[in-house]
Amino acid sequence: MSKVGWIGLGVMGFPMAGHLKTRGHDVVVFNRTRKKAEAWVERYCGRLADTPKEAADGAEFVFTCVGNDDDLRDVTLGHDGAFKALGQGAIFVDHTTASASIARELHAAARTRGAGALDAPVSGGQSGAEGGTLTVMAGGDETDFAKAAPAIGTYAKAVNLIGPSGAGQLTKMVNQICIGGLIQGLAEALHFAERAGLDIEKVIDTISKGAAQSWQMDHRWRTMIEGKFDFGFAVDWVRKDFAICFEEARRNGTSLPVTMLVDQFYAEIQEMGGGRWDTSSLIARLERKP
Repeated sequence: MSKVGWIGLGVMGFPMAGHLKTRGHDVVVFNRTRKKAEAWVERYCGRLADTPKEAADGAEFVFTCVGNDDDLRDVTLGHDGAFKALGQGAIFVDHTTASASIARELHAAARTRGAGALDAPVSGGQSGAEGGTLTVMAGGDETDFAKAAPAIGTYAKAVNLIGPSGAGQLTKMVNQICIGGLIQGLAEALHFAERAGLDIEKVIDTISKGAAQSWQMDHRWRTMIEGKFDFGFAVDWVRKDFAICFEEARRNGTSLPVTMLVDQFYAEIQEMGGGRWDTSSLIARLERKP
């Protein structure tokens, strides 16, 4: 098994690093909030590092799962960053949802050290991280991907190399664009069915067998009508992801009118105090209107 440095123990990183440890890897963790790292060590009996550099020292694989481009740059290239100790032949794997430009920047920086790098954002949310059923979309070199894929597979059901550096992040943008429209459509459909006086369970049982079916419908329709929005991926985070999509769209000339509209709806949810509600909370802004 491999020596692994893991940086970032949020709602996703905490269980993902745990899967690596329980599958026999030697895992050293770092988190900027030390109490989270201490809690992880207590649960999984791994080891704690005082800096990202220390976590990466001697590691065959260095994983990151942090908040945004700035956070990522800080824990990799900053003072005591992981790249200060990234060894020749090591593979850096980033699970942060970030920009394609930072992915390419870190890929180039890793190459100068004789190391590999993959941008590998994930889909599946907190439940997928905890259950080890995430989908991972990677960008980078085939040889680096082949080395890292078995380790990534400890917490993922699907691990695919999409293309060169940056392709993983671009694919995650595609994923977020798809999901935003799906959730809004489901929210409107449930709101309509409720106001029409239909038996919603029978409606969903029927239409979910046809072209309207989606993962969101299968897993979120009931909790949406019950007003339960505590499933991990917060509105604040999806707006951060949408901002990355919009920046890339301006760069490549893409038109995203529906995604921009859904982003405005999520801004309304934030104004309602639902910034930490999960993304299925779009129905809440419909239910509040007469």
